[in-house]
Amino acid sequence: MIDGFSRSRQSALLYLFMAATLCLNQMVAADNAQTPEADNPDNQLHTINTSLRSGFDQLKQLFTRQKEYAWQDRETAKEQSHDFERDILPVLYDKCLACHACYDAPCQLKFDNVAGLERGASKIRVYSGLRLGDTPPTRLGIDAQTAAEWRRRGFFSVLDAPQEGGQETLPLLQSMIDFGRENPLPQQDPIPDEIRLDLSRRHACPEPGEFARYREQNPHGGMPLVMAGLTDGEYDRLSRWIREGALIASTERDGSADAADSTHTEEIRQWERWLNRDDKRARLLARYLYEHLYLGHLYLESGEGANSRFYALIRSRTAAPAAPRPVATLRPNDPVEGDFHYRLARIDDSIVHKTHIIYRFDRARRRELMDLFDSQDWSVDTLPGYDSDARANPFETFAAIPPRLRYRFLLNDALYFVRNFIRGPVCRGQIATDVIRDQFWVMFESPAEERFTNRKAYREEVSPLLGVPGQKSSLISLGPEWLDYKAVRNRYLDRRTLRYAEDFPQGPGLSQVWNGETHNPNAFLTIFRHHDSASVMAGWQGEQPRTTWLMDYPLLERTYYELVVGFNVFGSVSHQAQTRLYFDLIRNEAETNFLRLLPPDRRKARYDSWYQNSGKLKMLMTYHDLDTTTPTQVLPGTDDSYTRVLQQLKKRSPELTGTSDAINRPETDHWSPGLTPEQRDTHRTLRVLAARPASDLDLVRWMPETTFLRVDHADGSREALTLLRNRRHSNVAFMLGESLRYQEGHDTLSILPTLVGSYPNLMLRVDAEELGDFVGTLLDVDSEAAMQAMVGRWGLRRMDPDIWPVFHSFRDLLETQAPLEAGVYDLNRYGRW
Repeated sequence: MIDGFSRSRQSALLYLFMAATLCLNQMVAADNAQTPEADNPDNQLHTINTSLRSGFDQLKQLFTRQKEYAWQDRETAKEQSHDFERDILPVLYDKCLACHACYDAPCQLKFDNVAGLERGASKIRVYSGLRLGDTPPTRLGIDAQTAAEWRRRGFFSVLDAPQEGGQETLPLLQSMIDFGRENPLPQQDPIPDEIRLDLSRRHACPEPGEFARYREQNPHGGMPLVMAGLTDGEYDRLSRWIREGALIASTERDGSADAADSTHTEEIRQWERWLNRDDKRARLLARYLYEHLYLGHLYLESGEGANSRFYALIRSRTAAPAAPRPVATLRPNDPVEGDFHYRLARIDDSIVHKTHIIYRFDRARRRELMDLFDSQDWSVDTLPGYDSDARANPFETFAAIPPRLRYRFLLNDALYFVRNFIRGPVCRGQIATDVIRDQFWVMFESPAEERFTNRKAYREEVSPLLGVPGQKSSLISLGPEWLDYKAVRNRYLDRRTLRYAEDFPQGPGLSQVWNGETHNPNAFLTIFRHHDSASVMAGWQGEQPRTTWLMDYPLLERTYYELVVGFNVFGSVSHQAQTRLYFDLIRNEAETNFLRLLPPDRRKARYDSWYQNSGKLKMLMTYHDLDTTTPTQVLPGTDDSYTRVLQQLKKRSPELTGTSDAINRPETDHWSPGLTPEQRDTHRTLRVLAARPASDLDLVRWMPETTFLRVDHADGSREALTLLRNRRHSNVAFMLGESLRYQEGHDTLSILPTLVGSYPNLMLRVDAEELGDFVGTLLDVDSEAAMQAMVGRWGLRRMDPDIWPVFHSFRDLLETQAPLEAGVYDLNRYGRW
């Protein structure tokens, strides 16, 4: 029956499915939050209404002309009471940046760059699952350059005092912080259920003149939002600064920042000369490097964390020595009219962890790249264009660059490239992240045995089949585009299966798994999903997962181009759905690629356990048939061949896979040699909680996705750990109905001896001498009341004034562990504690 579906009927069903998505995606997000209000029909109706109102807001943006707000320079006091950089920026950094940064800043009001203060706020949300068409991009510093330009794009000031009824009223920023000091909630009580804090809530963004109505409709809508507010000193400084005209300039600049940047001038010039060479081979290589590095925060030397300078690789209208001026294309592989130059532009934004993906870009790196891409002879006859076909298929666009070199380039820093699509703009929100499991391990095919990079005839045969969707974003193109790409992808897998069977008649062995040349920590990775965000770590962390990925070069490159280069955060629901649906194919392909290491007669049972219930329908309608005939060279050992293969891989590369994780894998007593005696005691005490299912540990049912734990020792030292809730599902094959596939009794906790994730849902602070009591209390948590009692003793509630110093202490602790990776965490997902 399934085979008899006509193409038009499949398209029609897909359109009906997407129509349901438009109305239900926000409700599903609330439902999957597993909070008490999610089961309340009234709240579900509220969520649907919120979703529809958001959709109407987007339609209004598309079909009506936005209001324009007249821009006028603010009058500022001649004598300023406070210096902006010394006195004001720290307040914004400490109390505002935790929510107002990146694309998901409420009302697009960004505080990670001072230009965001002048730009102001907007009613249009960047992240929206209801856009019928693409929306114009609003990237700070790229899509408009002045406050007046932003006013024409519908942004309104939060610093100017608007006229209302002939009277001058307070600037919005002042009104918001005044409102936040009124009617505070109790410090030691959880937040009432009627106050919505989840991501699917309706964001009310009052324009000048609308604040009175906003205040009436949102009785606890002051800033910081339902969070301990400004101290008296902070409030006085910020208020006086606003009253004196909100001067965004420093009166005490000493030039030290410019002097620090000048130390990199020669290195920057060397990079720019190398990237802008004029021969065809150099130009193609520079394009390839740019498209893979444009999202990174590049550092030219290993500095001291917060004192380090980070740079972005951009396409600039200007050449050196003029200041870089970015080309405002939507994607890094969109065409540019006229000349452009690859430039390094200093990142002046405050560093926030969620967007901080670092990549070493020093002199040694340049030598590495030169040696790598000069290690084979290759030439370019004709440079590829930037049309939609070239953008969709990097395998054909960059065919002149030897694929072995491209694959090696990705492998050498696989953690960076995987972080781009796991922590980048694409992975924000439950609908985006429910395509992956809550915890799984990743590895890569050995470059010596990977077929695409080693067999020219095979490569030429399959390259046309490896394009990725998303170039066409109209709603009407969704069905045909998806059906085409699904069919082409499955034809590619037909050819891949045949090629590997011919080249490896005895089947794959462990040698087909890249071992990082025994020293590269990028060889084995762990991905954790945190419901509506995700993280990547080096090594195999946590308990043995239900699924494992084995990625070859086409998988790794396609994933990067689909989820990073080709993803438009301002795109329509069609574009977002195509991205999500294709990622589902990528995940399935990586999982089944790993299953080739298992004996043929054991694969189906393992595969069925990954795709239970409704997942079987996806097997029939969408996925490629599982290979259950090709042999394997990996000895099966026990009946649990999946565990056997993973054990052999860990034994083969113990340092890289992380066999010292004695917290989550208690069967081993291998403790990391770098632990202090105090840390080892902490880990031994906490290990009784790790990897136990919710059916055996009630606590798991009440824990949020991501909990930061700070342990304070008597000698004044501190350590930071993370408790991650791993949710289990019968399958992750569909965009909707995640709660229907949820298997709560199988949830577990992973306890990591470092900080994982960018969005803590709960923060705990425990004295080391209380650890035993703390763990005993956690073992006894069996209800919401017991959980709240635990939080009342050791947790930081939203209204607790201590929440801010503890919150920032985690950033400081990360800087001691990994200085270059430290950044301010995000509180947008903090629970209603």
